[in-house]
Amino acid sequence: MNDIRIKICGLTESADIPAALLAGAGYLGFVFFERSPRNLAIGDAAFLAASVPPGVCKVGLVVDPDDAALDAIMADVPLDMLQLHGKESPERVAEIRDRVGLPMMKAVGIADEADLLAIADYGRVADQLLIDAKPPVSSALPGGNGLAFDWRLIAGRRWPVPWMLAGGLTAQNVAQAIRLTGAAQVDVSSGVEASPGLKDASKMAAFCTAARS
Repeated sequence: MNDIRIKICGLTESADIPAALLAGAGYLGFVFFERSPRNLAIGDAAFLAASVPPGVCKVGLVVDPDDAALDAIMADVPLDMLQLHGKESPERVAEIRDRVGLPMMKAVGIADEADLLAIADYGRVADQLLIDAKPPVSSALPGGNGLAFDWRLIAGRRWPVPWMLAGGLTAQNVAQAIRLTGAAQVDVSSGVEASPGLKDASKMAAFCTAARS
């Protein structure tokens, strides 16, 4: 499983970048969502993104963004991909893709088998899919809640675009999650933190080692 690609999302500090790269992340995620403990001001995100070497995908996470918010981010932050983590319709995903000219990763929340139906619709307009745990109704955050879903729901399934597994992944369970789902890509945020919004270099290294074991 050495070809597993790993996304570490919600980086907030300068030291997070070299630590994530040393761990072996191929995607680095920056969050633009005010209610998240990982939220970045545009200037801070631009500073962090500028230190990412070529060949590592810089992903901006947005939640139901309006055009003005998209334009402000795109004007200053050198991103390679946008991750849409709200309730964006397939039509809105296509609209945003055309507007910003970047590949789109669309998050789809899963709690039960009925939720899988949306994946095909988004697979027609997004360049990648993020298969995540659906947040609880009471949650203020659409992701990053440290929750997993029943991985057996997607075992052996294939979709028309590349996909990434997210939701409650840690160094302790990521290898099992990969075995059960066949995921070639995984995403982690809260599972490599010392506290909400504060990444831990040793946890990032342990996660990447476990994912590739």
